[in-house]
Amino acid sequence: MTRACLSALMSHWRRNPVQIFAYLAGLALATALWSGVQAINAEARASYDAAETTLGEAQFDRLVSRQGASIDQDTYLALRRAGWQVSPVIEGRLGAVRVVGIDPITSPTGFGALDAGGPLPLDFTGPAQLFANAQTARDLPDDVTVTLTPDIASGVALGDVGIVQRLLGRDDLSYLTVAPMQPMGRPDLATVAPTLRLQPAQQGASVAQLTDSFHLNLTAFGLLSFAVGLFIVHSTIGLAFEQRRPMIRTLRSLGVPLNTLVTLITAEMLGLAAIGALIGIVLGYLIAAVLLPDVAATLRGLYGAEISGTLQLRAEWWLSGLAIAVLGTAAALAGRLWQIARMPLLASARPRAWVMASGARLRVQALGATALLIAALALSLFGQGLMAGFALLGCLLIGAALLLPVLFNWALAHLQTLAKGPVWGWFWADTRQQLPTLSLALMALLLAVSANIGVSTMVSSFRTTFVAFLDQRLAPELFVQVDDAAQSARLEAFLTQNKAEILPLLSTKAQIAGQPTDLYGVRVGQTYRDNWQFLGATPAPWDAVQAGTAVIVNEQLARRADLWVGDSVQISPDLDLPIAAVVGDYGNPHGQVVLSEDLFRTLHPDLAPLQFGIRTDDTDQLRAQITAALGIPDSAMINQAAIKAMSLAVFDRTFTVTAALNVLTLLVAGFAILMTLLTLADLRLPQLAPVWALGLTRRTLGRCELLRAVALAALVFLCAIPLGLALAWVLLTIINTQAFGWKLPMYLFPADYLKLGLYALMAALLAALWPATRLMRTRPSTLLKVFANEA
Repeated sequence: MTRACLSALMSHWRRNPVQIFAYLAGLALATALWSGVQAINAEARASYDAAETTLGEAQFDRLVSRQGASIDQDTYLALRRAGWQVSPVIEGRLGAVRVVGIDPITSPTGFGALDAGGPLPLDFTGPAQLFANAQTARDLPDDVTVTLTPDIASGVALGDVGIVQRLLGRDDLSYLTVAPMQPMGRPDLATVAPTLRLQPAQQGASVAQLTDSFHLNLTAFGLLSFAVGLFIVHSTIGLAFEQRRPMIRTLRSLGVPLNTLVTLITAEMLGLAAIGALIGIVLGYLIAAVLLPDVAATLRGLYGAEISGTLQLRAEWWLSGLAIAVLGTAAALAGRLWQIARMPLLASARPRAWVMASGARLRVQALGATALLIAALALSLFGQGLMAGFALLGCLLIGAALLLPVLFNWALAHLQTLAKGPVWGWFWADTRQQLPTLSLALMALLLAVSANIGVSTMVSSFRTTFVAFLDQRLAPELFVQVDDAAQSARLEAFLTQNKAEILPLLSTKAQIAGQPTDLYGVRVGQTYRDNWQFLGATPAPWDAVQAGTAVIVNEQLARRADLWVGDSVQISPDLDLPIAAVVGDYGNPHGQVVLSEDLFRTLHPDLAPLQFGIRTDDTDQLRAQITAALGIPDSAMINQAAIKAMSLAVFDRTFTVTAALNVLTLLVAGFAILMTLLTLADLRLPQLAPVWALGLTRRTLGRCELLRAVALAALVFLCAIPLGLALAWVLLTIINTQAFGWKLPMYLFPADYLKLGLYALMAALLAALWPATRLMRTRPSTLLKVFANEA
């Protein structure tokens, strides 16, 4: 009996190949987008772990320069002679590869994970020798001897500090690693090396911590895409059960126990789900391979994180893809199995039975949607933290999606009452009749369109704000970087002699309000007064800063330390100053405090400005004069336009993955509509045949199908606009603030929304075109058979 029942169930798919294609393709697409994102995240985290193991980053205290990015080798020797147990480290880049030089004898980590393989064949007298994995080795110059070591992090090459100095053409160091055990009685750091400061290990957040928000955003997109794809599965399961009503009735009537039937259906659907999930995992691998280079460039540009450019088949992501696909299918299947278990034996023979069941489900759905939207409102008012923000997004999106069929049912009922003529009355009544089976595809379209509106609003608002921010910060036409205090003094004297407006920038690292902070000293002038815009400020903030009685802090520090205008911050052990203004500092993960130049020099008399902004009418001429008079290379000077173009290029690439996921989500939603309409085509023949018999031509019926798809898509778009704007508000006001420490203003872009609306209408029209064409070409004999079967 079991084999006969299973054969009967499987015969449904043989007779409906389009439907099994929809089921497998929907699940494959859902799994592909989810597993692709998880593959990217897994590869990135594996790279972070490899870097931690190999380099021991963030595990030990460091000595870093109080100003600039390098340490003189003489300073290192002085510390060693004074008894400080420190180890030299130099970092630089050879093309696309980050090269790190350490002293394996004095380093607390040695060569990290490489030491586990036994003694390393170091050759200090031969050609330059580095350790790297095979992928990184291909990017290194040909004159470098590379020892392949698969355990090393991608994008990183290790070597002896002297060899790396020779390769980079440098004789300085990047920082000094402090050993955990230090001798007693050693002199103070300020006595031996006053130009250095101690950076405790806990101050340097690991790359994995810095990038958590980025990966969390990717995961949220993957989950949204999976939900949209899962609607296809849910819809296909519902249609399959509706088409198999007579079969289920017959099997039950022949004596097949309900438990046996439910078990066989469950095994059948989950077995097919596993096949679809495996196809999706393969597609996810391909999607991840395409997107990974852009993700790697984004992480490198924003956080300095190196991740592998190639994918590995890691069990953590493909198993999660398989598990979530099977669990998602089981969740979609549970409702239909519950209907079978609860419905009387012959109820499924009544054509309206499933629709009446859908009416009861619609009422429950309305209650669930209301509860979720109330929860979203409560989270927006009282929620704290990034996870609360994503919970808010989930409640908002799912609640709105569940509410959509309820709103559509109400709107279609009103349209039916307003219809003039029998054809329009039938059109709206028939549309309402199809709503239970079309609702899942429409919900998928709602989520896709609203996500596109919300994310495009966020990205465009960010870009608008970022461009204005660049114009504010890049007011000087020329920026010059010098190497030391002597060169700094010569440049300032030369510019003063040429009567150029000079904006020197003094900087150092500090710990302020419990946060690692960049401390800046600026020469207050008209440029700062005219160009800087504040989020909050006292009446005359720059006057207070110039007088040395107040400071300006960026938004990141203000939010993390719970400070605002008027609050005091401790700048040094014996100096507390009030905050005169809070400035937006978009794209920067670090806290900043701005002092006057005079106050900065008082606090740090040994530091000189190494960066200068210069106001000039002729950038090219001034660059040539500086090079000729002072020997400063042209590469140390950048004009305003070049910095702005570079910054915008980094910005655009940062959101490449987001844009790709948006497009993929919209395509999946269009596919959901197509598959739903295709599987409905044969099911609707008994409903359309009487209308055809009453005089409507097949061409007219096909046009009605196209019009119905466009009308429903238009209604979805109207509902998606407020939902998308609410989503953008949550992303800009809550998620962005919690993840990055700054709050972005929200701008509206009606032209972009109209364009997206046209895309949604085109997607619905194209999805309905095939089923409508099939209907137009349906033979009259096929339609007449409907009446023969009914007789």
